[in-house]
Amino acid sequence: MLKAPRVTLEQWRVLQSVVDKGGFAQAAEALHKSQSSVSYTVAKLQEQLGYPLLIIEGRKAKLTERGEVLLRRSRHLLKEAVDLEELAHTLGQGWEPELEIVVDQAFPTPALLRALQAFEPQSQGTQVQLKEAVLSGGEEALRKGSPDLVLSGIVPKGYLADPIVEVEMIAVASTNHPLQQEVDPINNERLSRELQIVIRDSASETSIDSGWLGTDRRWTVSSVQSALEIVTSGIGFAWLPKADLEYALQSGKLKKLKLISGGERNFHMYAIFGKGERTGPATRLLVELLQAECSVCPRHSALPLP
Repeated sequence: MLKAPRVTLEQWRVLQSVVDKGGFAQAAEALHKSQSSVSYTVAKLQEQLGYPLLIIEGRKAKLTERGEVLLRRSRHLLKEAVDLEELAHTLGQGWEPELEIVVDQAFPTPALLRALQAFEPQSQGTQVQLKEAVLSGGEEALRKGSPDLVLSGIVPKGYLADPIVEVEMIAVASTNHPLQQEVDPINNERLSRELQIVIRDSASETSIDSGWLGTDRRWTVSSVQSALEIVTSGIGFAWLPKADLEYALQSGKLKKLKLISGGERNFHMYAIFGKGERTGPATRLLVELLQAECSVCPRHSALPLP
């Protein structure tokens, strides 16, 4: 017979809040409890364990060595408990009341919008939270939270993912840019003398560089749309998703650069299931719609399904 635990999940949650918030008063405010209730909960926890987990230095509570070990384990324990409740909810309800979707800005916007349009009448009232990311921003969203779906070119270890589409990035500049006046194909040395517009990685903790960064003359922006507007105005050049350039290319506002090599580069985009085996039917329906839209879109080539 399994032994019943003496320490409750709520006690571990209170301890975590005291440490994360830096003190008992701050934890009480965050948990909407009285300070005396928080102090009693932590004191009772330490009494049950038989040794202290916290020491007070000035006005801050600091973990002991034993406290650090147990706090790390308790974080995993609480996450597993939350995951278990979410799984029970998914099994009981059968349909997610809300979807949190993180989309890399390089994902083909037309295909995304068509899929969302097809999803809405079948959504059974599901609320959608759509967040944008760049490069490793999607990976960070998975690490720091629990989005239902991430559309990204980076699949972190331990996550289930389905292939969606191959995205094409092309080097472009406005039609009146000096690079467009070159008769011969442009080499790296010539390119490095011009201003490059680069889209910043949206991750706040760790970021990566991607693509050609061979010039010291760079302006960095936070979105594909900002880069598109700047380049269209005649400032600099950039590699941008072909799906977002259709109007600018057809209207003659932008032209593809004639580079010796590297004028086009492709990478795969994946649908990453943030909740793994707990993925609900609404998320899976949206992924099916995305795969269907990307497979028929003439501007992108769909990847084969596994």
